[in-house]
Amino acid sequence: MMPNLFNVAMLALEAQEVIFLRTLKLSAGGSAAANEAVRMVTEKVFAAQEATMKAMTGASADRIVRGYRSKVRANARRLGSTQKRSKSTKA
Repeated sequence: MMPNLFNVAMLALEAQEVIFLRTLKLSAGGSAAANEAVRMVTEKVFAAQEATMKAMTGASADRIVRGYRSKVRANARRLGSTQKRSKSTKA
């Protein structure tokens, strides 16, 4: 069954936001960037494993997309709040 197109579109938009925020963080360099790089790879492996398990146990495509969306939104909130904090400390 096809996943809900709204969820797929929102996943694409939210993922672009996370890519942008991560690019900013990684381009700043330092230990925070190194930690983010490790976290990013670890999260991607875990999310792929989780999605595979859901698919193998019969979860719908929409449920799998919703699972990815929740993780992407959490990253957007975390990275967005980091950007706000770093701007306020520079001012």
